[in-house]
Amino acid sequence: MRRRDFLAAAAGVAAVVTNPASALAATEQRPGAAGVPDLNLGDFPVVARVRARKALEHLKVLSDKIGPRIGGTASEHRARDYLVRELKSLRYQVTTQPFTVPDKYLADINGRWQAGASRFGALGATVKAPFVEVVDGQLPDLTGKIAFYVNAPAGSAPTHAAIERGAVAVILGRISATASKSSAFSPALDRNVTVPVIGLAQAHTEKLRAQGTGELTITTTHHPNLTSYNVIAERPATFPWRDNGVVMVTAHYDSVPGSPGANDDGSGTVLCLELARVLRYLPTHKAIRFALWGSEEQGLLGSRYYVNQLTPEEIARIKGVFQNDMVATSHDPATAYWLLSVDGANNATTAEVRAAAQRLGYDPRVHGPVARGSSDHVPFHEKGMASANFSWRGEGGPQLLEPIYHTPEDTIRDNISLERLQVSLELIGAAAYRLASRRE
Repeated sequence: MRRRDFLAAAAGVAAVVTNPASALAATEQRPGAAGVPDLNLGDFPVVARVRARKALEHLKVLSDKIGPRIGGTASEHRARDYLVRELKSLRYQVTTQPFTVPDKYLADINGRWQAGASRFGALGATVKAPFVEVVDGQLPDLTGKIAFYVNAPAGSAPTHAAIERGAVAVILGRISATASKSSAFSPALDRNVTVPVIGLAQAHTEKLRAQGTGELTITTTHHPNLTSYNVIAERPATFPWRDNGVVMVTAHYDSVPGSPGANDDGSGTVLCLELARVLRYLPTHKAIRFALWGSEEQGLLGSRYYVNQLTPEEIARIKGVFQNDMVATSHDPATAYWLLSVDGANNATTAEVRAAAQRLGYDPRVHGPVARGSSDHVPFHEKGMASANFSWRGEGGPQLLEPIYHTPEDTIRDNISLERLQVSLELIGAAAYRLASRRE
């Protein structure tokens, strides 16, 4: 670290610790906490400075402005460019890591709704026509019309039947019989057809059914030869004469088709951006590395690619990976903050978050560690690195996700709690900083 950066770090710590207003704010009982905090000296410059509302400004860009960020497509690239600009403005050493990903098949309805397109249907096509809901399999004459099915028992047979009756496109919608809502999907068919076939999310299926009649414009697009990107930002240790390793704070910035991904995982992404702002000058014995993964929703592709490129020496330097996936839902029953390691065992990351929860007074809300994969901590665990995923879920278990998970309703308005985002920022910020501040 350059001398002026070291002085900035020292000044940052001193300003918080010696400023009565900041110190008082940090020692007050936190929103949603069970007790008054008992902070270590190193907690003050983090807890007193992290702001969920600052993180929210980034989320407005990712979720509201860019919207669905589909791995490898232009939408994910726009998010990548935004993240790179923000992290460079904070004076991090920023690199992007490209990797290839599978083709995408997407559809657009009336320029407003994104859906999945079947790769067996017509691609690169635009159809404008009235739609007709097919009820109980009773097929009217569909010549020049769009056939609309809700919960068709099998995709192929209804699709072929509608095309035989003259349909120029087929919409397959799903309405779940459970509390969880259905997301957009790319229908699988048993053979190729000559018209567009799309899979619609429940929220849009319900709106279309309520509309009853009208004209739709459907456009399908095949996205081939795709490249997705990881965004890596690092600041070195304050004391570079001894290598004490690296602490990583991570999230994925892509989303599923049709979903703006405010909570999954725009929330984890903006947590990383806000902690990058707060931690950029604080003195540490370890380097701090932020990693924002592309194409997580396709099978952890970005994090797996990253881990597979690491040498044994680089793996040995990583002392902990704090993965943040869905850290701000406003779903009422999601009152438990879960520590999720792949094997359910405690490690450096879960231990530090648990200790931070105790110091901050959040401990009763923190559950685990318990065994759960399904996020970007998995590849690190498989290579023997201390890692865990951190997330707000239901009290009954980490499998209890909000019903609008992976749907068009995963928006800031419908699915973001600033209080829970603030708790997440404080817990991960305090935990990661404490681990990075240790000499060992």
